[in-house]
Amino acid sequence: MSARWLVRGTVAAALLLSLAGAPALAAEDPDAARLRERLAAVQADPELARGAGLELLQAQQAVAALEGARRSGRPDALYLAERRVEIAEVMAQVGAARNELSRLELQRSELLLQASRREAEKARREAERLRIQAQIRAEEAERLRLAAEAEAIARSEAEAALGKAAGRQSAQVTAARRKEADLARQEAELVSGKKLPASTFGAQGEVFQLPGAAFASGKSSLTASGKDAATALAAYLQIGSKRAVRIRAWDSDPKVAQARAAALREALVAAGVDKGRIKAEGVKDPATSKRSAEVTVAL
Repeated sequence: MSARWLVRGTVAAALLLSLAGAPALAAEDPDAARLRERLAAVQADPELARGAGLELLQAQQAVAALEGARRSGRPDALYLAERRVEIAEVMAQVGAARNELSRLELQRSELLLQASRREAEKARREAERLRIQAQIRAEEAERLRLAAEAEAIARSEAEAALGKAAGRQSAQVTAARRKEADLARQEAELVSGKKLPASTFGAQGEVFQLPGAAFASGKSSLTASGKDAATALAAYLQIGSKRAVRIRAWDSDPKVAQARAAALREALVAAGVDKGRIKAEGVKDPATSKRSAEVTVAL
């Protein structure tokens, strides 16, 4: 037990003793009786009394001083007693409010903990749903690939990828998405009869890179190989979910760079891709033999 609670306990005991002898004196002094009644009301409530033990004792002493005051000193004694009683009442209310605040803070912490647990469980279930959904899409894409004779090698790779990712939920979803993209790539190449550009996966999604030969030198028009790449990309983008697409094209002339991005977008739209999905921008930077434009498909 802390020294503070020992002091409060001693004060409360003293107050009870002093209140016990109050009735006889209060009968002689109506102001003192009134003030003692107010103190008794505070003392009767344990929650209020705990918050103002010292102040209650000081108020009781002031009331006792009022009862023993001479006529000339009575106004000052009455003023002091009333102020002491008011302070005791206010401190009792403050103490009770603090206790209630502590209780509410504890309750809030418990509610936040419960909510956190519920959200964690909800997230786990959602991740499991996504994992199963991704697995279903991968299996369906695998079935289509097999039907188009792009055979057992890709199927074994998909099963191996899913098996390796089984240990961790997030890794499994990522592996399923990459496998889905691989199967969609093969399906798109089969449907379009064209070869898709090489791609890599990053934080923003799958990135297809068009070489410098995709555009005529210093111009925005697509070459034959660039048109073939656009045809294959359009077929790829129409498989599965309608994910957002970002086109970036490069050239030392910013106008040419922007025109190249627009030309590639129009080629995709002409091949059936929804224009609203595509954002195109030019980058003022020289194109290279390995990179003149890139198409990023969000995960």
